[in-house]
Amino acid sequence: MMTHKILADEGITVVEPTGSLSEKDFVELAGAVDEYLESHDFLNGLLIHTKAFPGWEDFEGFIGHIKFVRDHHRKIRKVAFASDSKMASLAPRLATHFVSAEVKSFDYGSYDEALAWLRSESA
Repeated sequence: MMTHKILADEGITVVEPTGSLSEKDFVELAGAVDEYLESHDFLNGLLIHTKAFPGWEDFEGFIGHIKFVRDHHRKIRKVAFASDSKMASLAPRLATHFVSAEVKSFDYGSYDEALAWLRSESA
């Protein structure tokens, strides 16, 4: 389960996982992002805000996640993780192998700092 919102004026998508992630979550997220990208060249940022990484509901959820990353990573400039999850702290190092976006981790309570970083012109 995951909620998302697009801050259209800033070109930032905020994603908040609240439970195990499903294929449907990523289909809905992709639909919203693709709709935004119809009239914009890229997203300035993606903010993933979650206390702990909830995992995937099933294998289809995992595959949905991989497809979303594959199909969108070239159109997202920055990704910020605001999370206390061990997975989020590893993300910047792992992401360099899979995505073209800049990736940075923040503590869960640093939502505003993560959003400010996404809004900034430079890392």
